[in-house]
Amino acid sequence: VGSQAVQFLITPLGGEAFVGGSVLTVKVLCSRVEHLGFNVVLQLVVGVPLEMVHGALRISFVYLAGVLAGSLAASVADMTAPVAGSSGGVYALISAHLANVVMSWSGMRCQFKLIRMGIAIICMSLEFGRAVWLRFHPPTHPACIHPSFVAHLGGVLVGITLGVVVLRSYEQRLHEQSIWWILLLIYLLFVLFAVLWNIFAYSLLEIRLLPPA
Repeated sequence: VGSQAVQFLITPLGGEAFVGGSVLTVKVLCSRVEHLGFNVVLQLVVGVPLEMVHGALRISFVYLAGVLAGSLAASVADMTAPVAGSSGGVYALISAHLANVVMSWSGMRCQFKLIRMGIAIICMSLEFGRAVWLRFHPPTHPACIHPSFVAHLGGVLVGITLGVVVLRSYEQRLHEQSIWWILLLIYLLFVLFAVLWNIFAYSLLEIRLLPPA
């Protein structure tokens, strides 16, 4: 029963299986032990220090926005692949942090920032490379397709847009910045498009998803 439940939870998000909450609940699942390990390491190395500086509210927003965007991006760009894990949120935080560090390098007084950046980049590269390889590697069981890697890219896009604005404005109010509202509007339009895509595109394109094993 447990394996069937997990298989159901990581089935592709679109078509008849599309449930609004599933695009966020994927963050509590991981497809493999190494997947879980990479995500935990990255969140500890980058996520905890960011939360200490910027506060839980802003970091949680970037994280959840990355999870949502990653899940929806995978359901649009890789329609037959399942989604599992918090990679969208993790990559949103890390890409926002790295972009912010590069843009503010000379003015940042942070010990070991180069080492932390190096660890984050290496872990991101290894995890993304692993995800791409697994996606195109033939699965052991034909009914169990490997999870999509598109969620990682969705998280990166959130990080270098909304995430950078959030991190660079930690001493300012977000609602007073026009760039914040522009990027937020673009993000919401993408979410709306992706939801409509999941509702209508699968039937229009006659894409059949494999049922849970």
